[in-house]
Amino acid sequence: MNRTVRSVATSLAVGFAMYFAARGVWWIEQPTGPLLMVAAIALYLVVVNAAILWESASSVRMPLWVALAALVSSVLIPVLVTLSLESVTLTAPFATWYIGALGLLGVVCVVRRRFVIGWLIVLVLVVASAAFLGLVVALSLGLVGSLMWVAVAHLLVMFWDRAVRDTERLAGIQQAVSAWHATQQVRQRERRLRTQFALAVAGPVLSRVVASRGGLDDEERLHARLAEGRLRDELRGADLLNDSVRDAIEDARRRGAAVTVFDEGGLADVDEARRAVIRDELARVLRDGVAERWIIRAARDPVTAVTVVGRGGSGGPSDDDAVDVWHEIPREPAEG
Repeated sequence: MNRTVRSVATSLAVGFAMYFAARGVWWIEQPTGPLLMVAAIALYLVVVNAAILWESASSVRMPLWVALAALVSSVLIPVLVTLSLESVTLTAPFATWYIGALGLLGVVCVVRRRFVIGWLIVLVLVVASAAFLGLVVALSLGLVGSLMWVAVAHLLVMFWDRAVRDTERLAGIQQAVSAWHATQQVRQRERRLRTQFALAVAGPVLSRVVASRGGLDDEERLHARLAEGRLRDELRGADLLNDSVRDAIEDARRRGAAVTVFDEGGLADVDEARRAVIRDELARVLRDGVAERWIIRAARDPVTAVTVVGRGGSGGPSDDDAVDVWHEIPREPAEG
């Protein structure tokens, strides 16, 4: 609850409590048992101020022992007031102060999330006032107002809590969207940098091809093939690459192997620490394996993040029988 709203509500509650207590003290006829009246007023002041001001671990919900004390007091106060007065003065303004006072106590319990206790106090008030004054008389002396106060307070608290929950949910959604947007910006920046890096590598080779009209020696052809492969890797498999993977792919191509990288979003939901482990494992598989064709694929799979296939042949109908390396890297680390 907003601190300012809570301070205003607390001040109003304390003010109304003092008003009802003052009504009880301002008697126009001497009670037959003034000590009982004073005891009822003192008990009310102690309990209502404890209900309003006593903090709990949640800072909003009233401590249970305070709520139970309020309920017990709601039984005792009407009895003490009635015993302190003669029957002819039971309907005097100073004698019926407890109707509004206990209504306020019920409101405080409801506002501080003790709904059952609040309504039990109202029930006790209805029974006591009907027994001592008569139900019709009690309704005309403020019982209706007390009932309405508690009902309105309950509705306001329900609407307030719902508004707080909706606000928190919207704030969570906004944070998630902001985080997703920031992540996408970072990834776009990474792709842009990687593409610029690949072009920086391929640019000189492409310039040499244009200048020589394709007349390259074997070494230059190798550099051109490596540059073209790196450019494709950066464009089609950026999330799979780090320096170790790039070096392992280049070594494989220098040995004459064909390497194809497909990134279909297999690492999209994997945290960065796990991505680093996956890339290191991919580099190790490429360094340790021997194949003429490598296919590296990161598909959207709930279990496998990256599949590495190394084939011995150069293609054709018999490829399924020429798999030299088959390695799957899981999205999550193996247990144990």
